[in-house]
Amino acid sequence: MTVLIDKKKNRKPRPSHALRHPEKAHKPDTEVLRKPAWIRVKAPTSKGFARTNKIVRDKGLVTVCQEAACPNIGECWEKAHATFMILGDTCTRACAFCNIKTGLPGPVNHAEAAEIGNAVVEMGLKHVVITSVDRDDLADGGAEHFVNVINQIRDKSPATTIEILTPDFLRKEGAAEMVIDAKPDVFNHNLETVPRNYLKIRPGARYYHSLRLLERVKERDPEQFTKSGLMVGLGESKQEIMQVMDDMRVAGVDFLTIGQYLQPTRKHAAVERFVTPVEFKAYETIARAKGFLMVSATPLTRSSYHADADFAELRAARLAKKGH
Repeated sequence: MTVLIDKKKNRKPRPSHALRHPEKAHKPDTEVLRKPAWIRVKAPTSKGFARTNKIVRDKGLVTVCQEAACPNIGECWEKAHATFMILGDTCTRACAFCNIKTGLPGPVNHAEAAEIGNAVVEMGLKHVVITSVDRDDLADGGAEHFVNVINQIRDKSPATTIEILTPDFLRKEGAAEMVIDAKPDVFNHNLETVPRNYLKIRPGARYYHSLRLLERVKERDPEQFTKSGLMVGLGESKQEIMQVMDDMRVAGVDFLTIGQYLQPTRKHAAVERFVTPVEFKAYETIARAKGFLMVSATPLTRSSYHADADFAELRAARLAKKGH
């Protein structure tokens, strides 16, 4: 038996296989800082939220909005902006910041691609974001499934633009190229944090491998937009953030997102501080000066937050740069 990650009175401990994060169960609790006013959001209650929730539930789909406990779920789902998470709800990695369940995933649901295509049509999405758990157990890391999902969306809703947020495909030869060649409109892979934090925050990943993945997208398809994101509040310095910005620009990244890290449970990495809105604005100004076509930097920014409107602005920025 193991203890619960979040204990409540009169509840019996569950066996380790039932825990969402069994690898964190025996870690000491970390302090949870009180959220400042600018980080708080209201519970979702709108009719639009309920409609999106019903479509997701009825089709048996998984969203990162729910699995990662995104604070923007109410706002986004009210507008039918859900980020679909493919390849199951269980991740083979155990990052210190992430709320997605960890363990051994089940088999790939090959019907999922068609179901997502149908959901895109039913929700009337002009822009869709597809992400996934890490599937280190699969020979291609799930690359073929990404391709199938992209193809199904293109077949069922040709006018919908497609943004993908992929794992790193570490040690999966040819996998990234397979996904790049499917030509999503935006290829997103998050660096998440500064290199110094990787061993503590993202131990299963490698900073320079992730950076190189973004660079390979541009080498293989220069017209494909690339995007990456960072969390702040994990002890990083301003100088370290600026260095990551420079690394991204060398790799040709078009779009940078920066948001506040929020601690899912007491067993996850602690928030060291809440970065102020003024600091986020300064990061946006610096990033635009460094040449990013698009920057979203606010406390509640997440990878797919306002993704549809941001994509339109991203495309317009490229055309303006080309003088069209």
